[in-house]
Amino acid sequence: MSGAEFMKIQRSYTDVPEKFFGSVLAIGNFDGVHLGHQAVIAAAQAKADELGKPAGVLTFEPHSREFFAPDAPPFRLSTLETRAAHLNWLGVDIMAALKFDREFSQKSAEDFVKDVLVDGFKVSHVVVGYDFIFGHKRQGTTVILTELGKKYGFGVSVIEPVGEQTLIFSSTAIRECLADGDPTKAATLLGHWWEIEGEVIRGDQRGRTIGFPTANIPITHYHQPKLGAYAVRVGLTAEDGTTSWVAAVANYGKRPTFDKKDLILEVHLLDFDQDLYDKHIRVAFVDFLRPEMKFSGIEELQTQISKDVSTAIETLERYEMRQNKYADKKLSRSQH
Repeated sequence: MSGAEFMKIQRSYTDVPEKFFGSVLAIGNFDGVHLGHQAVIAAAQAKADELGKPAGVLTFEPHSREFFAPDAPPFRLSTLETRAAHLNWLGVDIMAALKFDREFSQKSAEDFVKDVLVDGFKVSHVVVGYDFIFGHKRQGTTVILTELGKKYGFGVSVIEPVGEQTLIFSSTAIRECLADGDPTKAATLLGHWWEIEGEVIRGDQRGRTIGFPTANIPITHYHQPKLGAYAVRVGLTAEDGTTSWVAAVANYGKRPTFDKKDLILEVHLLDFDQDLYDKHIRVAFVDFLRPEMKFSGIEELQTQISKDVSTAIETLERYEMRQNKYADKKLSRSQH
């Protein structure tokens, strides 16, 4: 894949373009696209290079857990769009985000293999993690997948757990880091900053009146990070698809000073005065500054926000040399 090309996003397995027939596919949910996921994807890319085939990722939307338990607390680390950005960053040729619905959930393990992998993508090889489960009632295992690969004529690679020392890179471990207010540690497991994205909504516009205008984003569909103030960077995407990152300080919480109860992310961009209402933005969490606090009044709040801004500037300068943790800063494998 040349540096000028963008990854193809495929939403169905029944109309796969011929140029992607024979792809090597990494299969999984890849929520967050953490370092464990990246090891699976890298193995698929290496096999694709060896075979001279396209390298792809096959994932599902919505997540099966969301489909079967829609009222459960939000757990997602990334949206489909964010996953796509990270996969494009990794140099994947095609992302297949198949719709997970009632009909799809009824497919047996063998039907999934025959319908999707063999008839749909005509795969030459698939790569999965050690804990990969598939098919109706989770009947498919890596052993079954390997046997079906032999039956239908494609190779299978199973990647063992990846981690550092005693810590396995996993979405669960990353959620724990975020709940503990440690996005920096989460980034070491992800291989990039944890980020959310959403549309800027109109709030009370109180921040503007006290000298700290904010872009407000509801993040109700994501795993909930610890309430408090954060040093962040805001990604603004231009019409040509490029993203510029702006230093910012954010507060995620209920705003107890004003007796609010709803959770919202309020982001104050530094040295920035453009209108962002109704714009879609990305917010990368770099470090936790302090827990959420209730202040006695506006003056005390202003003083604390000023301190937060100063701390955020120092924090972001300290991490300035780690730009590779932003998806848009990394080169595809063909550019290395």
